[in-house]
Amino acid sequence: MIVITAPTSTIGRLLVDDLLEHGARLRLITRDASRLAPDVRERAEVVEGSHGDPVVIARAFEGAEAVFWLAPGDGAEPSGEAAFVDFTRPAAQAFARHGVQRVVGISALGRGTAQAERAGLVTASLAMDDLIGDSGVAYRAVVCPSFMHNLLNHVGSIKEQGKFFLMADPDLKVPTVATRDIASTAARLLLDDSWSGQGEVACLGPEDLSPKEMAQIISEVLGKEVTFVQVPGAALKERLMGFGFSEGMAQGMVEMFDAKNEGMDNAVARTAESTTPTSFRQWCEDVLKPAVDQ
Repeated sequence: MIVITAPTSTIGRLLVDDLLEHGARLRLITRDASRLAPDVRERAEVVEGSHGDPVVIARAFEGAEAVFWLAPGDGAEPSGEAAFVDFTRPAAQAFARHGVQRVVGISALGRGTAQAERAGLVTASLAMDDLIGDSGVAYRAVVCPSFMHNLLNHVGSIKEQGKFFLMADPDLKVPTVATRDIASTAARLLLDDSWSGQGEVACLGPEDLSPKEMAQIISEVLGKEVTFVQVPGAALKERLMGFGFSEGMAQGMVEMFDAKNEGMDNAVARTAESTTPTSFRQWCEDVLKPAVDQ
């Protein structure tokens, strides 16, 4: 039995489909079962509630061999520590009690870098990994740079203004990754019972691109000029708080991008194992263009 947290998230939906195709027995923890596709509800067990709730965790982990862990990173939480470490604590305490053998979690690049100690939400995510590892369970953190999928938040401005807005350094080449490749990596690890101990598996995408280069690719795919605009940290923080983020979570986001702009995501060398298949251009053709054309 494999327990999947956040099964209706961008990564979780793809992961569930992948695992079901492989015939895996799944138990899904979700706040709202109606958000699951009907065929998924028919083929998997469902436990309703929050995976930060000890009572829900106890029900879901009973008899489980493996767990997929994705902390929601709720922007309303008071801090990154609360959103990642405190949220995960009940599960970390329950892994050994329920005999869970393996956990695969979604986390961030940065371990071992100077920036990681002051990288806001990344710092909190790495502390979450340490908490899970300290539980004694075999753990693999799937560590990622920024998701290509995040650009879907800018579909409106791309359509209306021909622009997208990030805090990123416009000239810094960095890796990005498609969520479908993250899900595929997680599925491979969850279906493999041969590994043990604690470690990280990086998902880096096939190339490093600067925001300016990304804008050029988007322009070519969409057939219209699209430019990148760098947003100051103070403006990003104000905007996030306007969307309901707490001051602590908004500040954590700013600190994360500051660390990325100092090269934190470039610290892991790309290898054959860490190179995921979907290029940024392919993602734009498959995902961004249809969203913009709607």
